[in-house]
Parts: sequence; C-alpha cells; structure tokens
Amino acid sequence: MPANKTGSSPKKKSRRLRLIVIAVVLLLLGGTGFGTYWSISTVRASFPETTGSLQLKGLSDPVQVKRDGHGIPQIYGDSPEDLFRAQGFVQAQDRFWEMDVRRHMTAGRLSEMFGSSQVETDAFLRTMGWRRVAQKEYDTKLSPATKKYLRAYSAGVNAYLKDHEGKALSVEYAALGFKNDGYKPEKWTPVDSVAWLKAMAWDLRGNMQEEVDRALASSRLSAKQIEELYPSYPYSRNKPIVQGGALNEATDEFDPKATSTDSTGSAGAAGTVNGANGAAQGLQSQLTSMSKTLEKVPALLGPNGSGIGSNSWVVSGRHTTTGKPLLANDPHLAPQLPSVWYQMGLHCNQVTSKCPFDTAGYTFSGMPGVVIGHNQDISWGMTNLGADVSDLYLQKVTASHYLYDGKQVPFRSREETIKVAGGKSRTITVRSTNNGPIVSDRDEELTNVGKSAPVGSGADDVAPDRGDGYAVSLKWTALSPSNSMDAVFGLNRARNFDDFRKAARDFAVPAQNLIYADTKGNIGYQAPGSIPVRAKGDGRYPAPGWDSRYRWSKFIPQSALPWEYNPDRGYIVTANQAVIDKKKYPYPLTDDWGYGARSQRITDLIESKIKDGGKISTDDMQSLQTDNSSEIAKVLTPYLLKINVKDPFVREAQKLLEGWDYTQDADSSAAAYFNAVWRNTLMLAFGEKMPKELRVKGQCLRVRPAEDSGPLEDLDGNTRLVRECGTRDADQAQPDGGDRWYEVVRKIIKDPGNDWWKTAGTRNQPGAANRDELLAEAMKDARSELTAKLGKNINTWSWGRLHRLTLKNQTLGTEGPGVVQWMLNRGPWDLAGGEAAVNATGWNAAGGYDVTWVPSMRMVVNLDNFDKSRWINLTGASGHAYNAHYTDQTEKWAKGELLPWAFSKTAVDKSTDDQLALTP
Repeated sequence: MPANKTGSSPKKKSRRLRLIVIAVVLLLLGGTGFGTYWSISTVRASFPETTGSLQLKGLSDPVQVKRDGHGIPQIYGDSPEDLFRAQGFVQAQDRFWEMDVRRHMTAGRLSEMFGSSQVETDAFLRTMGWRRVAQKEYDTKLSPATKKYLRAYSAGVNAYLKDHEGKALSVEYAALGFKNDGYKPEKWTPVDSVAWLKAMAWDLRGNMQEEVDRALASSRLSAKQIEELYPSYPYSRNKPIVQGGALNEATDEFDPKATSTDSTGSAGAAGTVNGANGAAQGLQSQLTSMSKTLEKVPALLGPNGSGIGSNSWVVSGRHTTTGKPLLANDPHLAPQLPSVWYQMGLHCNQVTSKCPFDTAGYTFSGMPGVVIGHNQDISWGMTNLGADVSDLYLQKVTASHYLYDGKQVPFRSREETIKVAGGKSRTITVRSTNNGPIVSDRDEELTNVGKSAPVGSGADDVAPDRGDGYAVSLKWTALSPSNSMDAVFGLNRARNFDDFRKAARDFAVPAQNLIYADTKGNIGYQAPGSIPVRAKGDGRYPAPGWDSRYRWSKFIPQSALPWEYNPDRGYIVTANQAVIDKKKYPYPLTDDWGYGARSQRITDLIESKIKDGGKISTDDMQSLQTDNSSEIAKVLTPYLLKINVKDPFVREAQKLLEGWDYTQDADSSAAAYFNAVWRNTLMLAFGEKMPKELRVKGQCLRVRPAEDSGPLEDLDGNTRLVRECGTRDADQAQPDGGDRWYEVVRKIIKDPGNDWWKTAGTRNQPGAANRDELLAEAMKDARSELTAKLGKNINTWSWGRLHRLTLKNQTLGTEGPGVVQWMLNRGPWDLAGGEAAVNATGWNAAGGYDVTWVPSMRMVVNLDNFDKSRWINLTGASGHAYNAHYTDQTEKWAKGELLPWAFSKTAVDKSTDDQLALTP
C-alpha cells in the first residue's frame, strides 16, 4: 500500500467502495487458492449488528448501546451487572479475535492456536505462571463485587460466542482454518480477564531489560564504562514528579506538605554493586540465551525499553481558560492493529449506591470497567512509574535442589503440558525457588552458566563452586497474587481524592503514576504499587540467590509512597521521570528512571504559558501532546555546525542544520539529516564497542576478542581480529537512542578527548579519533545513508519518509501468509515526532528509523464541561478488517487531531449514529 504523508491514510470510503476494494482483492487472491474461501461474505460475516434489537440472556432490564460515527459505544443500563454483561457482549462483537489471542498468550497456550512455532514462548509463559497467579487472585484476593462484575462480563462474551463461530466471529478464524482446522474458542472465564493485567505488567515491568543488558555488557566493557552508560538521574535539571514533601520515618507516612531533608536512601541500599556486579560478570552464556527468550514475549506485546512509558499532566483551574482543571494523557506502547485500547462509556441510567457507574474512557478488550478516563466527578490518567519490581537471581542448582544459606533446598516443581495444534503435546517441568521460578530452564544453552568470570569481589561475597553453572530465577511482584482488579472498579466509582487514593492502594501491579483532577477544581498525584525493599543489593545486576541477605526484606508501605494534592505550582507532570529526589526519600524506588527529557519539556512549555498570568486552553493541551522538539538536537547541533566540512557533498547536508528550530515535523529535511547523524554518532561512539549480544542481529564487525589484550597482529603479521555478528532483534538492540543516551552524550560532549569518542579500531592507538573527527565521520555516513534511502537531492528529503509506521494485525499480520498480511495490515504512515519527544513516536537508533512505539491513544479531559473533552485512538473501535471503523481514527491520530468526546446523555444522543437494544 502507498505511504501516507503525515498521517494521510486512505480517506474514509463509502460502503460501496469498500466492497469494490474487497472484491478486487479477492480476485487477485483467486489464483492463490484463498479466493474461493475468502469471499466477500466471509470478510463481512463478522461485522457486528449495531442497530435494532437483540436478546441477551441474563439481563435484568433492557440495555441501550449507542454508537457514534466512529463506532464508539456508550452503554446504558440499570444495574452494574447489566452494564458489564453488555460490555462483554459488545467487546466480543468488535474484538473477539484480539481477546482470544490475549487469553491464550497469558495462559501460555498460543501453540493450541498457532502450532509448534509458539512452544518456546508458551513454555516461558507457563514457567512464569501468569494464569495460575490470576486464578489465585480471583479465588483469594478479589472482592465479592469485583467477582460479580467479572462473571457478568464473561456471561456477555459467552452469549456472543454461543451464536457466532468461525468466520462469523472474525475473518482471522477463516484464515486460521487453513492451519488449524476445527479450532473452536472456549467459553470466556473471569480469570481470562484478570490474567490480562499480568501481560500489561510484563510490558511495564521496569528495569529487567537494563539488568540483563548491564550484565551482558560486562563481557566487553569495564564496570566503569558500564556505569558511564547508565548515568545518574539529573535531578537538578529535570524535575521529579513530586517536588516537595517528606516521609515521616516514625510513622512511615508520606506528607506532601512537610519539609524534606536529605536522606541516605538507606532502606535496602546497602551493598549496591559488590556481590551483584561480580556475579553478573560470569553470566554471559545463560544471560545471552535468556535475553533471547525474554524477547519472544515482548514481541507479542511490544518492545520494552526507554520508549515504553507515557505522558500525563494536569493543570489547575487557576491556570486554565475554563477555571477548572484540564488533564491530558497519552500512554506509549507498541503499535498494534487493532489498538490495545477500546473506547467506551458505561452509564447507569440512574447513578445510585446500587448502580454507581457513570464513566467513560479507554478499556481493554477482554476486561470489564474503564482503565483510563473519567466519571461524572473525577478524571484520572496513568504513566508507567518504572519502579524496580523484578530481580534476576543466580542459583546454584542440582537436578532437584538449590543452594540457600549453605543448605540444599528442594525445588517446588510442577509439570505443565503444552498442547500443539497439528503436533504432539510437550510436557515441561517448572522448578521454583524462594526467589521465583527458574526461567533459565527454558533454553538448552542455559545449562552452561557463568563459565568465564569469578563471582563476587569481597570476603562476604564468596560464591559457591560454579560446577556445571548457575541457573537464573526471576522474582517479580506480578507473580504474587494481588487485588489490582479491585482498583479498576474503585477508580471508576471514585467521587473525590480520598476515594481515588483508596482505589490506588489496591493498584499493586503494574505500578503506575496516577494523576487526578475533579470537578471541584482539585488536582493530585499518587504513586501506588507493590514495590520491594532489598536488604542488600540495589537490583541493578543479578543477585546471588544462595545468599539470604539479597532477599526482599519487605514492601514499601502504601502510606509511605509519594503523593501530592493541589501543589502550589498549580500543575503536575508525569512522564516516566524520577518520582522524587532520592536524596530526600529513604526508600529506593529504582535507579533506572526515564531521564526526564519529555517531562521537562512539558514542564517548560507549561511554565512558559502560565508565566505572567497566562492561561492554558484545551487547544494548548492538545498542541502540547504533539510537540516534536528534539532535546538531543539542541545539545548536539551546535557542535555539528562548528565542524569544518570540506567535502561539498557533506557540506550541503550540514547546511540543513543552519537555522533549524529542532522540531521533527514529518516534512523536515533537517530532522531527517540530524536523526541520521545522531544514529551514526551512536553507532561509531558506542554501538561498535558493544558485545554482540546487544547489537542488531546480522550486524557484523571485525573486533578484538574480548579476552585478548595483545597487539592487533601476531608475529607472522596475521590479524587477531575476528568476525562477530550481533544477535539482538532490531527493536531491542543498543544503543537505542533514548534519553538515557542523551544523558550519556551530554556528559562527554565537552570532553573531545574522551575515550568514547575514539573509534573501535583505534581506541588504544596514538592519535586516535577525537570527538570532532567522529562527528565528522557520522555526518559523512549520514549523508551517504540518506542518499541511498531518500535520493541525492536533499530538497526531497523528509523525516517522515524515514520515520514510518506500519500497523500490523496481531499474529496473522506478522506470521501469516503474505496475502493474509496484505489484507489485514495497514500503512505505512509518514510520521512526525521522535524518540523521547513529547510526541513520542519512538524508534530504535541501533535498528533503524521505523516507528516501534507510539502514543497509543491521546485524551484531554475538560473538568469544567466533560462534553468539551477530546480523545483519539491509534486505530479504531473495530478489530474486523475492512470494517469502516478498523483504522478510521488513524489519519486524525497521525496528524495530532482529536475527536469530540460526548459524555452527557444529551451529547451522546446527539452524536449517536447507531443504536442497539439488548433485551432480556
């Protein structure tokens, strides 16, 4: 399909034109054998009924489903059970394929749908046991009301399944029939809904990848070099979320009005690197393999890295044109088709204590309630808090035992049988320790553990004999039952800040920054989550599992977690920056924050608007969401312009940067060239010095063996360099170019002789390349690269032509036959924005310029008049290819536009295009 300039996707077609397109596609497919099966009736068979009347068994009273011109449903009922039953029915109408894939993933049962290619992924997911934990949560943790709502939701889904199967559910089931004939979805259960929170927790799991990467980097880089690549958070430049307050250590309660004093951050901070860092240095074989295993799961949910996060901010009414708060949110996740979000309203016809819901916003297909949005009194948003809630532990093991404090302890073991479509079932044994399941069991290479380096560096960090190697276990808060599902309904019902904070206390996993505003004019923030305190170590490297001193000693009390209410500055910004200055807070939350490029840009723009009494409008909030400014360009460009470029071919490109305002519009040639220079700078200064485990798969270099410190040639004149190829997927490789790398470069940019500026081949030689020589080389390489990609004429260059988004349908859109992918996928779109910009259309500099994560939705909530709020989704309401609402919001989303968001019954009625009555 042709590229869409600056988000201009194919215009909304009439029904007739859509059918003509489908007919042409099917004619083209006819010669492949698909045509006879993929008829127009097959494609349209799953389109939902959205008008008239349908019976829904189990309803106590009729329910109205009102859809606007974009197919977004608003549901009206007389009881919570009726609302959630209808929600399940409606989401199954639009998104059941997505729901079915999700529940198979969380249960480790993808092989039952897609065959042997998913066995390893299933084995890893079974080892973590998401579904088992979700079952325990449902059985032992959730409130009776939450269980009742989950059962009602499941009944609604199953009512739809009873009358629909195969192609009538989704066209993907017709395609699946070629590979897995006879597959029929099982009934939906409440645990299917609860388990999805585990998948989202995995997507937002904190610093696990950084923990692995630091350990892998130790094969080629020194401890000092690794620390240079993970600099400390710049508290003095990029403000944390909570800028005041203090913890009363006597009561373990945080007081946002108290005056803080410097704290040592001593709780759990002892022994930060000694034993753990030493242990990490001997982990190459098992961590390399485990890294590959970890990548298989994010491939289904999206890349996990510095781009995964979100923006949210709230501005007090004293700084707005409305006189009431304005709240904005845009979570950054991997692009998916359909979007991970599903817009919806849930309205009790009469709001009472028995029917307390009048809420609208963004839901997850497969889960009842609204996750982000507003009700009639309050609004809330979320960004990833990023707390360190997982640790990898080295384990000295035998076949049946592991070593702990000098004693042999038997594993807790269980067998799991993985059924495989079209193949034989596979049985695996899951072994668990008191520090979590042995995740290294899922790869044969992990039997050779830690063969190269000694473990531990101090007298109290003596490691056991390595023998055949160490295993690796995973301890993660999401593997313990919690009642996070209760928090969803608590937020939906909340009427004030006290209710909001009470609901937040239940939000154990994933830990999120929660912002708040209400119709009375109040704004607030709460950091919730189940966050461990380590007795020894800081969670930055794998820890010795045989030593009880490295166990989690407790969890930060909910009362001690930072919060704010109506701060004097009149606004709150959360964008994955540090929550609070660690010098002023005794509990370590993490050292792997986002580095604050987005949050500080948002803060600066808000402050520039409100200074001297200025006011912020809804339009301003929307405009801020699409700010494309590049923070690293402001740092690096002045140095690039000072370089004396003699080659006229390169000089022509360098001139693009003269007078550039650092904005990354889709049509900007300067942005295209700068980002190419940035990418090549990172590769020359850092990428070529990384171990193969962190470099892009297939990217090969001639390098000195890690253990070889001798001359580059032997006595016979033969080179000692060897060919070494990267092993990482492109969207996971390093250096990824995120704002951690901004900080790395910022710290060395004024030091032209820094070792990082020396190229890999000459770093130990006299006269090695310095900063300006490296930057000149990067400018030359970027010019050549863009000439090859975009043409010789720089006037035709544009950032959007490099920076493209392709939306891919789940599973079959990536793994299915080419013709099926062609039918299900959409794009590409040429996008503005960039890595660590407020308009965070992220890309991985090691892998290329394609968009790998996006603002998955955007909303601006007007607390003065909810009907003047605005929202947009990445794709559309429908999960059915060729339905009018499959990607009907994408064009506007890519341009930074928002849709009107009707909330009151009067406004909803006015915007309704289709109305469906669900009757008992």
